[in-house]
Amino acid sequence: MTRTTFTVLFFIKRTKALKDGMVPIFARVTVNGQRTEFGLQRSIEENQWHAERGYAKGTSKDARELNSYLDFVKSKMLVTKRELEESGKPTTAIILKNQYLGIEDSSKTILQIFREHNERCEGLMGTDFSLGTIKRYRTSYNHVENFIKHKFKRKDLPLYEITPKFVSDFEFYLKTARKCRHNSAVKYLKNFKKIVRIALANGWMKTDPFINVTYHLDDVDMDFLDENELHTLLYMEFKIERIQQVKDVYLFCCFTGLAFIDVKTLRYTDIETKGDAIWIKKRRQKTKNWCHIPLLPPAMQLIDKYSSHPYCLKTNCVLPVLSNQKSECLFERDRRPDRY
Repeated sequence: MTRTTFTVLFFIKRTKALKDGMVPIFARVTVNGQRTEFGLQRSIEENQWHAERGYAKGTSKDARELNSYLDFVKSKMLVTKRELEESGKPTTAIILKNQYLGIEDSSKTILQIFREHNERCEGLMGTDFSLGTIKRYRTSYNHVENFIKHKFKRKDLPLYEITPKFVSDFEFYLKTARKCRHNSAVKYLKNFKKIVRIALANGWMKTDPFINVTYHLDDVDMDFLDENELHTLLYMEFKIERIQQVKDVYLFCCFTGLAFIDVKTLRYTDIETKGDAIWIKKRRQKTKNWCHIPLLPPAMQLIDKYSSHPYCLKTNCVLPVLSNQKSECLFERDRRPDRY
């Protein structure tokens, strides 16, 4: 079990001198390097305070009573810390201070806000948010949740613990433990940044952990097939049915110009006949613009090939499209020459 470092020090604030010339006494609580301060509602003459010891000077009655009170505060803080640890609750400087002062800790947590955001998105699915967007926020939530468990060994964190260092460590975690490439990590960080902005806009957070932090996406050279490569792929047959299925979906994208998500959501109701030609008439998911695409013979052959596929019959989809993640993983894992 990790050992918790804990100190309580007392000091005076000369800059907040009272009208009678006395200076207020404050307590500084430090837990694992994180500290917070609060006033003790006690004051003393500045020349009667021993700065190095953090106690009142002398043996007068007032000095003895004040020092006795300071000892009581320190011992009570220690007892409060032990109670938090025994109950299994997180022990931080601010939580310890609030517990000692009897302040109910009703502050929101980062995952709580993230869940509320995702639930609202799900309620607006089909109007303001697409299924793909909702899935990305779910994945982002899972990454943040797993990072908190990995780094802090806790289930959630209060908002005041979301610091610039948290953001930096989260980015490092995504790129190392989760093996995310730069652009993927940036997208997850931007999703998380939206949750932080919600907290800031509602006044639940005082400081922005993303301040002075900017992210950029690396330029990606889009690869494409030339005519010979397309012809080779068209007539290549894979032994593994799932890889063959992924290949056919990719070819359909090539012959229609549709994006992956548009092929995945393509239904027979999106196909119509005009004269001697067969056309796809569909609203693109990303741009929301209508497209009219003539179906070339190779694309029609792919439609006919899967017309009796169980998945297509059940969902009325034109092609049995796996998820984007599964398609990529299957192709990367199974495209070795010895498996063709």
